[in-house]
Amino acid sequence: MKQGANIMIGLVVVAVLAAGGGYWAGQRSTGASQNIAATGANSGKQERKVLYYRNPMGLPDTSPVPKKDPMGMAYTPVYEGEADAEPVSTNQIRISTEKIQKLGVRTEAASMKSIEKIVRAAGRIEPDERRVYTISPKFEGYVERLYVNATGQAIGKGQPLFEVYSAELVSAQREYAIAAQGLESLKGAESGAQDGMKQLAESSLMRLKNWDISEEQIAALAKSGDARRTLTLRSPVSGIVMEKKALQGMRFMPGEMLYQIADLSSVWVFADVFEQDIGLVQPGARAKVKINAYPDKEFAGAVTYVYPTLKAETRTVQVRIELPNPGQLLKPGMFTQVELAAPARRKSSVTVPLSAVIDSGTRRIVLVQVQEGRFEPREVKLGARSDDYVEVLDGVKDGERVVVAANFLIDAESNLKAALGSFGQAAPANPHAGH
Repeated sequence: MKQGANIMIGLVVVAVLAAGGGYWAGQRSTGASQNIAATGANSGKQERKVLYYRNPMGLPDTSPVPKKDPMGMAYTPVYEGEADAEPVSTNQIRISTEKIQKLGVRTEAASMKSIEKIVRAAGRIEPDERRVYTISPKFEGYVERLYVNATGQAIGKGQPLFEVYSAELVSAQREYAIAAQGLESLKGAESGAQDGMKQLAESSLMRLKNWDISEEQIAALAKSGDARRTLTLRSPVSGIVMEKKALQGMRFMPGEMLYQIADLSSVWVFADVFEQDIGLVQPGARAKVKINAYPDKEFAGAVTYVYPTLKAETRTVQVRIELPNPGQLLKPGMFTQVELAAPARRKSSVTVPLSAVIDSGTRRIVLVQVQEGRFEPREVKLGARSDDYVEVLDGVKDGERVVVAANFLIDAESNLKAALGSFGQAAPANPHAGH
């Protein structure tokens, strides 16, 4: 009996231990399961589902696996549930805010302005052709003495140029002197004799005047009655001796040019305007002239004539500008830089800064800011230009913001040609498809 009781006690102890061990094992297993479940839940929160990888510069180029673009920039992962999980439109460029700041991107709104075109041309100064005089005696003779003997010499009106001897001139003087004295002696004679002598005196006087003998010299000749061997020729105008062919002792023939004198109080500027700009230049247009010799001065004039012919060698048309020349600072032969103001063709039109236009030679592109960080390249049709702005006839509306700084960097870094090449094409149906 005692032995049986001991056996029963042992079985109960074993059962209790077994039950305790099972409870402990169960509790341990349950805790482990809970820890595993919690860990799994936390892991699920951290590891979001990647839909695809997007081009870092916003191009419509995606990849299902991580990759880098030709510039070595890693593609950006797009996770499930992100607001911008859809790819950018094929004709738009996306750039992150951080990238915009690094590139120094700056935008400006297109606005309505009146464009006044400035036509620039190179030119040269020439004497006013209406103020150039030639000294050419109308009789044959010899240069006895020179008073003005250097090219470039400044002379005044009436200043002696040279003395001449001419047998014809001496003969004409004697003829006039005799006729003048005869007319004086025949004052009391019959009218017929007086008329004949008067006609002879008038004929001799007209001959001297036609040879450009001055009134003072004719009056002195009539008073003295003596013909002078030499006669002094004087300058008819004030100016500068541009050319001198007279030499002391030389013989000259009627009509031979001995001096050329130019009045430089006013000069002409001949500007060579390119063929494509000549339609903008009209007579009366304001002109600004600058000369390297006087960098701090600006000379103002006006267009007086547009020549009707074009130089085939340079494809330019000459435009004449008249300038006053006080102090004679402007020298014939000087080169000039000319700015001509052309009137605006329209009162106002949509304009953008010149820096906003990317000109490839075949097309002109402007980057328009569609949203913050999104830019759309648009082909534009341009009109008149000023120094800072250009008229946009088509492609941009008033008020739209365009990129005016770092647009060439955007072009380079975003492979703009790919975006431009996709103009008019639909976006890929499957955004996860790689290229």
